[in-house]
Amino acid sequence: MRARIAGVAAYLPPRTMSSAEVEARVAASGGGYRPHPTIVERMTGIASRHLMRDDQQASDLAVEAARRLLDEHGTAPDRLDLLIFGSASQDMIEPATAHIVAAELGADCPVFDVKNACNSFLNGLQMADALIRTGQHERVLVCTGESPSRAIRWKVKDRAQFVDAFAGYTLSDAGAAMLVEAAPDGGIFYRDFAAVSTAWNVGTLPGGGSRHPRDPEYSYFSGDGRRLKDAFVGRGPEIFHTALQKTGLTWDDFAFIGVHQVTVPYLEVLRSILDLPADRLVVTLPAHGNVASASLPLQLDTAIRAGRCGPGDRIALVGLAGGVSLGVTFAEL
Repeated sequence: MRARIAGVAAYLPPRTMSSAEVEARVAASGGGYRPHPTIVERMTGIASRHLMRDDQQASDLAVEAARRLLDEHGTAPDRLDLLIFGSASQDMIEPATAHIVAAELGADCPVFDVKNACNSFLNGLQMADALIRTGQHERVLVCTGESPSRAIRWKVKDRAQFVDAFAGYTLSDAGAAMLVEAAPDGGIFYRDFAAVSTAWNVGTLPGGGSRHPRDPEYSYFSGDGRRLKDAFVGRGPEIFHTALQKTGLTWDDFAFIGVHQVTVPYLEVLRSILDLPADRLVVTLPAHGNVASASLPLQLDTAIRAGRCGPGDRIALVGLAGGVSLGVTFAEL
């Protein structure tokens, strides 16, 4: 049996914040630093991002997307065999956020979390594929709820701290869900993953673990965009070129190519290096920001609803977690 993507849905909180509002909030925070006007949008290509309500959690974003997906597909939560929550965000250290999602949905299947930064959802899909292929499950819900707005540093004391916190100003809250089912043909037909683990410290959210269990100073996202790009350029292209060689395909054989989107300039670098045809991409960044692991399912959901791809079409999912973690998945819808 193969694992077939039976449906996908995304949820974007209705509240938005423009890049100009980001700069104004930093300037008004009392930290002492005032960003140069327009710098956020000029450097990132992001005009707007989504903010969850104060009473929402990461699990709520996943539940919103999952409910929409299950309703559209006509699948009751009690018919799920497994629920995987694959996200960089979480409600709490313990228990697994997947339990909270399942409880809200009314699902009574086994659950677990997968955590690997912006590749979390794609790794969740990898697990669903493996478990379906080995006959352990037949219907798996992979979902994510990304709440990075809770980790953005607004009170900035100087330019150095602004640069360190800058990656956070690209981030956006979102939820997504994908239903994966056993099928005799079609479905996922290629997948591969790689890591550059020596670069683990180029993008971090250190608080809450054993290194910094309670210090609020470590509860903000910190990143070095230049090192992230260097990590990808140094190692990244090989896994994607190999995927094409092993399958005998070219990018033109895919109706849709999803690429994790961090900033518009970075996306253009990736497109150029991998020689991706621009007309196969769905660029969500300007209006929706960097939604972390929800990026790929958001793009696929957008593409399907716009009629860009459908049953029988090949799709490619190109996963990047800051250049530290890489993944590629090919599937037939």
